Amino acid sequence: MQEALYWLDLLGVAVFAASGALTASRKQMDIFGFALVATVTGIGGGTLRDLLLGIQPVFWINDPAYPLTCVVIAVLVYFTAHLVESRFRTLLWADALGIAMFCITGAAIALAAGAPPVSAVILGTVTATFGGLTRDVLCNEIPLILRREIYATAAATGATVFVVLDLLGLPGWLDIALAFITALSLRGAALSFGLYFPVYKTRPGRDYSDDGS
Repeated sequence: MQEALYWLDLLGVAVFAASGALTASRKQMDIFGFALVATVTGIGGGTLRDLLLGIQPVFWINDPAYPLTCVVIAVLVYFTAHLVESRFRTLLWADALGIAMFCITGAAIALAAGAPPVSAVILGTVTATFGGLTRDVLCNEIPLILRREIYATAAATGATVFVVLDLLGLPGWLDIALAFITALSLRGAALSFGLYFPVYKTRPGRDYSDDGS
């Protein structure tokens, strides 16, 4: 299971790096900008997770495969982004795949580090969303996590499914598969059908001018 989680984590980094590079293409950055945004997006969530867990050094320091993957993806997207018909739509789906992968690996690493189940779910959600949040802030975009479509909820639900199934002692591959399907299905449904939770609507303010006399 550990090997499967490692490759899932590395694939998640690649997918998130691609979403970062696609954002850089929409902002017409140079190749250094592509590499920077892709790397921050790819490893940002996992870096925050490790810092919160007190894991030193953070995961990518001793494993150069992670930052190298981000840079390679950034270069590839730099030379091929013009071939993508709808870069924003592609970005959204790459991001959806990323959160489905990272909510699992984030929760699994948190559990392995001794975090309680609830904390593992939170850290899985943080891992899945912080890189994208940083990407959007750097590129002056409205963060996807703040849009009304289901986003962080998909990551939290996927992490919850993984943690619960892990506690039940189910086979590791089944935990991963069901959690991935859950998170991707929720986010995919939000993208395909515009699903979202009800938003707050303003109401007329109460008039306090009358003192009641």
